Amino acid sequence: MMINIDEIKPDTPVVCSQDGQFAVVEQVEEQGNIMLKPDENGQHHYIPLSWVVSTEGGKVKVDRPGDQAMQEWSTVSPNYIVD
Repeated sequence: MMINIDEIKPDTPVVCSQDGQFAVVEQVEEQGNIMLKPDENGQHHYIPLSWVVSTEGGKVKVDRPGDQAMQEWSTVSPNYIVD
């Protein structure tokens, strides 16, 4: 299935492999990551575009259960480089 990155827009719900929503898109980064809106503690999280299996129906669907996705997401942009 082809993924249309142009359909991944701010405020798009992010759902897990069981269709439960666990996040909302803030923006797609040029490095191939999705920045998610801050959680209740104000923390952004990042997931790689490689997790996305579908952008149909106005949702971004990822290839893993929500619990696993939330364990594996990053709290810093994976391409952030510290000098």
